[in-house]
Amino acid sequence: MAKSLFEEKLYSNKFLVTTEIGPPKGADVSEMIHHVDLLKDKVDAINVTDHQSSVMRFPSLGGCLSVQEHGGEPILQVTCRDRNRLAIQADLLLAYFRGIRNVLCLTGDSIDVGDHKEAKPVFDLDSVQLLKMIKAMESGTDMAGNELKGAPKFCIGASVHPEADFIEPQLVKFDKKVAAGAQFFQTQGIFDLGSLRRFMQYASQFNVKILAGIIVMSSARMARYMNDNVPGIIVPQAIIDELATAEKGKGLQKGIEVAARLIKTIKQESLCHGVHIMAVGNEGIVPDILEASELVTVGR
Repeated sequence: MAKSLFEEKLYSNKFLVTTEIGPPKGADVSEMIHHVDLLKDKVDAINVTDHQSSVMRFPSLGGCLSVQEHGGEPILQVTCRDRNRLAIQADLLLAYFRGIRNVLCLTGDSIDVGDHKEAKPVFDLDSVQLLKMIKAMESGTDMAGNELKGAPKFCIGASVHPEADFIEPQLVKFDKKVAAGAQFFQTQGIFDLGSLRRFMQYASQFNVKILAGIIVMSSARMARYMNDNVPGIIVPQAIIDELATAEKGKGLQKGIEVAARLIKTIKQESLCHGVHIMAVGNEGIVPDILEASELVTVGR
């Protein structure tokens, strides 16, 4: 089967750049389409988030179809929080049928952090089981061992958190995800490159590609909020202090500078295989980050 465009690049020597867009909370997708048109020729692939932070939104699958229809390379995000194994397998078959070939497997944020706190979380599977399920489907059976009439083939990714307070459990789960078939990893937000260096010393023994997550902060207040409320995010005090020095109205510009500096260092030192830029509601600034990072290779 033919590889996706993203998978082909994954195994080249290219420094990869992916980003993500958040679908709208509603049926008006015009802004999302605007961001797709803005980014599709500047990055190697575009993730569409799947009810990020447990906030109900337009679905990732629908967003990925829109990315594809407008000439971009989509990465479907699939979380285990909202659907059981039957629904997830059905969604994956539909995605494959409609030409979507890249999948990021995630467990999903807790319902408690979202806007539907009365919702019942599913978690029929975890991210490792989800990876194994996709590999089973690729071999021609569903998760129960029943034969599929036509097997899908995906480029499969997962998440890892190199800045976790206790890295050992992360490494154990990383090992399991690699063994389950993950081909690439998009990390959670990286602010301490020392943590990334240490993680890559371990990860480099595996034949997988690592894209460092770069979160763009728009203010010191946002950084503090994310530290307090977003699972897995640890913004160092030094970066919060730097953001606090920004003149009024220029916090986002300072955030772009911080993100660009991180990306430049990662690329110059060849710390990993690329970056995944998360602009958190400011998708329109991604081209500015790419320019500030001097990532001239992303222009096509």
